[in-house]
Amino acid sequence: MKASVEQIEVNTEELRRLVERAGEAPLEQAGCRKLTALIDTFEYVTQLLENKRTTIHALRQLLLKPSTEKTEKVLKKAGIDPGEKKSKPEGGKMSEGKAKGHGRNGADSYKAAQKVEVPHPLLKPGDHCPECQEGKVYTQKEPGLLVRVMGQAPLQATVYQMERLRCNLCGEVFTAEAPDGIGAKKYDETAASMIALLKYGSGFPFYRLEGLQENLEIPLPAATQWEIAAAAAALIQPAMDELIRQAAQGKVLHNDDTSMKVLGLMKEVASAEGGSSDPPERTGVFTSGIVSTTDGQKIALYFTGRKHAGENLATVLAHRAAELESLPKRL
Repeated sequence: MKASVEQIEVNTEELRRLVERAGEAPLEQAGCRKLTALIDTFEYVTQLLENKRTTIHALRQLLLKPSTEKTEKVLKKAGIDPGEKKSKPEGGKMSEGKAKGHGRNGADSYKAAQKVEVPHPLLKPGDHCPECQEGKVYTQKEPGLLVRVMGQAPLQATVYQMERLRCNLCGEVFTAEAPDGIGAKKYDETAASMIALLKYGSGFPFYRLEGLQENLEIPLPAATQWEIAAAAAALIQPAMDELIRQAAQGKVLHNDDTSMKVLGLMKEVASAEGGSSDPPERTGVFTSGIVSTTDGQKIALYFTGRKHAGENLATVLAHRAAELESLPKRL
């Protein structure tokens, strides 16, 4: 088998013309060379086909010239104007009439951000245009927008330093009053809300928040966080009672249990095992989740303690209106 075949670029029409000229007169050296290359190629391909290990891919690499043409030339040969943009199929992500997004949030997405109006330092409505000196400038409906996002601790603190003055004769001390609306409490209601949201809404443990606040030099011990959250929970207990009442009226109720660790309840078991107190009737601690569904709305309730899900569900259903049909016993 030949190691290689001389590569000569030639097309079918050129070969047919060479055959016609060969019937009329002797071929020139270039024509003979091309016909000889064609015969050698046929012989070489025949030998390759006799080899069982030869693949179609190998034949294509041997016989076909690799395409190095630019996309623009290929499209022109196919009769397609390369300047035309291919339209997206109907229903696709880039449907006609819908502008392509850049994946960033616009200024209108920051609904809770503080808004600061910045007036022009040199111009006001009605002033003459500094460019043409003839027209007048007026306020545009849409202002220029600049979004500035800054990092801060989850719970911020402000230290108010009220000035104190002392009489050098009688010794009386006069202290400035705190600004209006500050109040005397150290922890604002919003601090309690944020602590509860981080802990029970986003699963951020007290000890992690304590470490983060300590690193940001605004200390907030875990024990203090619990005291703040517990005090706030007592204030919103009426809202919890109303949620239980509404959940009891649901058409479908789902319940389930998961084990939970409560240090206070675990200490009772540890004390009983040490012989210092009587053992509790139950040693397990659970969090029961109850989801009530009615009219497309869902209410999720959570109870943590020694009661299991069935007992907590019975507590909820005790608030069910008497005129409603009873739920199936097995849920």
